Amino acid sequence: MRLRTLSSLLLLLASTTFIQAQVRLPKVLGSNMVLQREKTVPVWGWATPGEMVTVSFSGQQKTTKADAAGNWKVVLSPLKASDKPQEMTITASNTITLSNILVGEVWLCSGQSNMEYTMKLPNNYAKPKKGVDSAALELTKTYPNIRIFKVEKVLSSPDVTTTGWNECSGKALAQFSAAGFYFAKNIQSELNMPIGVISSSWGGSRIEPWTPAEAYKALPAFAAEGGKTPFMIDSVAPGMNYKSMIQPLAPFAIRGFLWYQGESNCLINDGIRYADKMQALIEGWRKQWGNDNLPFYSVQIAPFYYSKNQNRIAHTPETLPEFWEGQTQALKIPNTGMAVVTDLVDTLTDIHPSYKWEVGRRLALLSMANDYNKKVVSSGPVFRSMKVKNGKAVLSFKYADGLKSMDNAPLNWFTIAGNDGKFVPATAEIHGQKIIVSAPEITKPAAVRFAWNEAAMPNLYNGAGLPAVPFRTDAVKWKVGS
Repeated sequence: MRLRTLSSLLLLLASTTFIQAQVRLPKVLGSNMVLQREKTVPVWGWATPGEMVTVSFSGQQKTTKADAAGNWKVVLSPLKASDKPQEMTITASNTITLSNILVGEVWLCSGQSNMEYTMKLPNNYAKPKKGVDSAALELTKTYPNIRIFKVEKVLSSPDVTTTGWNECSGKALAQFSAAGFYFAKNIQSELNMPIGVISSSWGGSRIEPWTPAEAYKALPAFAAEGGKTPFMIDSVAPGMNYKSMIQPLAPFAIRGFLWYQGESNCLINDGIRYADKMQALIEGWRKQWGNDNLPFYSVQIAPFYYSKNQNRIAHTPETLPEFWEGQTQALKIPNTGMAVVTDLVDTLTDIHPSYKWEVGRRLALLSMANDYNKKVVSSGPVFRSMKVKNGKAVLSFKYADGLKSMDNAPLNWFTIAGNDGKFVPATAEIHGQKIIVSAPEITKPAAVRFAWNEAAMPNLYNGAGLPAVPFRTDAVKWKVGS
């Protein structure tokens, strides 16, 4: 009996030693992946402590030794874009070969259900009512130079749960983020190089679980929560999704981040506080990747009847525009941008507007203008300043070339108030790159509001066909780091 037990123990030890001796990789490193061009490229994993590991790729060979905990990492020198499939070998006591690797641009997209929203829609999601269903057409195609990596909704694993990198077609595309795919398609078409997109989203999630706790503790806005145990942000423990679904992806080299989230935070009346939470998220993710300048592009959530939602927190028709203001104020954070989608809604009772091909295109415009030096207009009109002249409010805008009413009807969703703060419907007229706003009963304008209602789908656009950003001239002030 003792001999049999000893024999079993020796076999177990031998098996364990064999497993430890195998060089291993995180799941984000795999065949079919795209590596980021023109940046240093980390390759990392685990092996037996002290074991020598060699990585070979594209004429480079890097060797390192696993540390006392078995962790190892090498850094490849910057690579040129290439759509020629290549192999990477990682050699220690065993050899791993990764095949069909391209070099181009890599983006990480995340958020809640509107980012998770897949190319093949669940049965309970509404089909688009206008035009052709672009997603249905795309599912019949193959894009060999777009590669997609979907992180599954699992929190218990130390590494992400995934089927790995896939070429962009078939079942893998059907289950992938529609906004993420259309972003990639537009960028790939413009740059003519491989694009990799990582999707890590969870429907119904708030921003707090996606944010490392340390990022909240670093900001004065959350000082009141910092000294409490357990550490919570608005009754939610931060970092759960981050630790399982974002952190294991680093330090995989990427160009930047895409973010489509906010509905769940609007439901708790976050308002301007969401700007603080965005700062924590953005700075936390950038710190994890070791780059304070990584681009971060978000989507302003769509019009929806939040005031008709039945839950313990009361909402008004202004709850959503106050949240929009929080999203807009967060643009003061460097290297950020926002796509506006007030016009992509078929019904105000559907929190999942279906025109994700346009969402992806507008996100792509932001990156093309800011990261790829393309001469494109990346935003609709953005309020800049207000002056009062002859009893009327004169508004100036950025991105104001070709201001127009998209439906040729009078401009809508403008209101104006005097010093008493009582807003009334206003007439708004385009004069070149300015808009003059007035109402007969307001002789001394003090403030103007635009699209300040959850139902607002206004008709003010610029010449690039992009909708204006909702605003109020009496906006709540917010500073980065406050």
